[in-house]
Amino acid sequence: MSDKLYTIPVNEAFGTDCECPVCLMYKNLQDAAIEFTLGPSYMEDDVRMATNRLGFCARHVKQLYGRQNRLGLALMMMSHMDRVNAELEKAAKKNIKPAGLFAKEKPEALGPFSEKLGKSCFICERVDETFDRYIATIYYLYNTDSDFVRKFKASKGFCLEHFCILYDRAVKELGASKGVTFREELNGIYFENMRRVREDLQGFVDKFDYRNADKPWGNSRDALIRTILKINSEEVE
Repeated sequence: MSDKLYTIPVNEAFGTDCECPVCLMYKNLQDAAIEFTLGPSYMEDDVRMATNRLGFCARHVKQLYGRQNRLGLALMMMSHMDRVNAELEKAAKKNIKPAGLFAKEKPEALGPFSEKLGKSCFICERVDETFDRYIATIYYLYNTDSDFVRKFKASKGFCLEHFCILYDRAVKELGASKGVTFREELNGIYFENMRRVREDLQGFVDKFDYRNADKPWGNSRDALIRTILKINSEEVE
């Protein structure tokens, strides 16, 4: 089975002490995609053609900018900018005159062009294909590997987004009976750990009361950071 190629990163993520192993898998793929994009590959014709066509979403262009290869990013952005401007100028000029009542072509709004461009991203496209296989591998391991099942049950749960993904695909990937069992175990893991983080967040809030100045932080010091990851699937420093 080709999915066996993906068991190592999935097993490693579930063996890590983190609030969402699926977020960790995504982050590792994302970091690798960013390194690839800003490495020597950006001068290769097929990569440049793809970045020209797709560009980058707001989230990933910020991450690309935060790396050291500003020249590589500038070259990619310049090529993409030229393409976008050419397409947009053509569309804008086409719609400059209002169409008559019986005109064959009606003016087209430019909003959909902007929305489509905003959702287009070379990094997202590169990551998503492998990430989808990682998700499928979770079910494969759950169905075939008792050691993985142990890791799954011992995990600290998942973020909201990835909990929903795992819940929704369970029956399709595992069948009706085992899919329901997976969902029941997933629910227990998720909500138990959400309550744990919620309690830690309460402890974080309580520390801002002067009456609790001498109270130990316990597990609450980084509770806000962990809550943001649980709810928004985002790491903050």
